[in-house]
Amino acid sequence: MSESATLRTAILSDLQALIKVEQSCFNTDRLSSRSFKHWLQAQHALFIVATLQQEIVGYGLVWCLKGTRLARLYSLAVLPSHRGRGIAQKLLNELEHLTQQRGRAYLRLEVSASNHGAIKLYKSMGYQVFGAYSDYYGDGSEALRMQKRVARFDGNGVALPIPWYRQTTEFTCGPAALMMAMQSLHSSIELSQAHELELWRTATTIFMTSGHGGCHPIGLALCAIQRGFRAQVFLTQLTPLFLEGVRSEEKKQVMRTVHETFMTQANESGCVLHESSLELEHLYALLKDNHRVVILISTYRLDGKKAPHWVCVTAIDDNCVYVHDPDLDAAQQSIDCQHVPIGKLEFARMATFGKSKLRAAIAICNNAR
Repeated sequence: MSESATLRTAILSDLQALIKVEQSCFNTDRLSSRSFKHWLQAQHALFIVATLQQEIVGYGLVWCLKGTRLARLYSLAVLPSHRGRGIAQKLLNELEHLTQQRGRAYLRLEVSASNHGAIKLYKSMGYQVFGAYSDYYGDGSEALRMQKRVARFDGNGVALPIPWYRQTTEFTCGPAALMMAMQSLHSSIELSQAHELELWRTATTIFMTSGHGGCHPIGLALCAIQRGFRAQVFLTQLTPLFLEGVRSEEKKQVMRTVHETFMTQANESGCVLHESSLELEHLYALLKDNHRVVILISTYRLDGKKAPHWVCVTAIDDNCVYVHDPDLDAAQQSIDCQHVPIGKLEFARMATFGKSKLRAAIAICNNAR
């Protein structure tokens, strides 16, 4: 290679050159001028260009998913006349470095199954296929999904083999997360909608901010005890929960009654109640001791909505807490919700809910201990 490409951050004045690269590289699914303008100014984007003699000959764009340790390679392109000179590899190496600097652990991408050159490049750089989208591109072709762990962690920690289950209603994240935890401890636990709804009927707070109520942490712990597990609950308050999201005094009274009933049942069933938060050091110890942990988070850092949401912890290491998220939206594949890495600091911020900064977690284990 007679001359090495220079990399720099993309800026708004690059717009026309970027459009030229896009039109030269892709026949379908091109980024529009409007899209380029968006990504050039997006806070969570990593956008770089490769230049030769001040001419833009390629670009790379990564989107850092909010609230997680995941990032997605949104687009990578090099002018056909400049391919075979290592420019794409150089762009991708730099994007991986920038992605890690942003605190992301994994970089994921989609590539046309017919784009053998790109697939060869990605595999040579350590990306692995973990799924596929059928009829993904405008021409009806299939896309392969690939992933690489770009963060260089030492691997210290503990990981547990926990199945993933998708909640089937908008209000049953708690039962879905608990089912994952229980089934990983005992294979007889059924992963089904019927069981999911049965758990919800037992553990529901009746009312919540709107619509159907979610699940009370003590109610979920009681469900686990009823199925032969031992359970302990970590709560920063043992007074009635979630009242601040309900305006009606009648509904608040119902929620208070439900709470007091759960408290009585907990005392009668041997459910251990801790009036404290579950700190990360204790979480690590519980996972190492083969407990399963379900934690309440606020979805604000994920989707901008202040909703309580239950997830199941699958692993912890020196940098991340990993969770199975039972909530799969239309734009996601199941892999997007499995073993999702979340930085420890970000997770600590995420694992609180409401003005009272409520923190709630449930730890279960097999009874014969």
